[in-house]
Amino acid sequence: MNLFEKEAFVTKAAEEFENQSPEAVLKLAVEKFSSLTLACSFGAEDVVLVDMLQKINPNVDIFYLDTNVHFPETYDTRDRLEQHYGTKFVQVLPKLTLEEQAEKFGDELWKTDANQCCNIRKVDPLTDILKNYDAWITGIRRDQAPTRANAKKVEYDVKFGLIKFNPLASWTSEDVWNYIRENDVIYNPLHDRSYPSIGCTHCTRPVAAGEDPRAGRWANIEKTECGLHK
Repeated sequence: MNLFEKEAFVTKAAEEFENQSPEAVLKLAVEKFSSLTLACSFGAEDVVLVDMLQKINPNVDIFYLDTNVHFPETYDTRDRLEQHYGTKFVQVLPKLTLEEQAEKFGDELWKTDANQCCNIRKVDPLTDILKNYDAWITGIRRDQAPTRANAKKVEYDVKFGLIKFNPLASWTSEDVWNYIRENDVIYNPLHDRSYPSIGCTHCTRPVAAGEDPRAGRWANIEKTECGLHK
């Protein structure tokens, strides 16, 4: 597709699939794009999409950004999902090891410049992996954050230059957990310990009762997104 064709496809699909199920959006993505991938962080939304996608087409690539500083529970969730579905997720690593990053930018960069740390360990690796695909699938929901409130189920991702599918955009957290319970989906046990949103160990804390669900991400600094989604 050229840019004009992509924009025409997005405009039509976004309207047509706004009130359709996540499975319908995934089927559209699978049918329309052979070069397709799912970005998985092993959070609640993403394990739902893994389960749905395995039922629709288990051959679609699923990748994860391995920052080298995920919680042990996150890596364990990856391993359990791989064993359960008989699949292998694509590991995407930063160009710099943690030691190389510390040598170049100083120890604990996540404390001194969280944006640069996210760029090195997440955004740049994501940019590299997405060059191999024409479309990608994410687990973002509109009610997760103000920055995601206008997300459509089918979009043109200007930042990465490809089609972006957000099958769960209109779902609530309750919808996600209903699916997990009804389908007995494997999920990260940190969700049961007051971690509604799970990132790297150094930049994620439990959320107290009454706090915003994403309050545990980059707490005490003016940062709400790692830069993967606009």
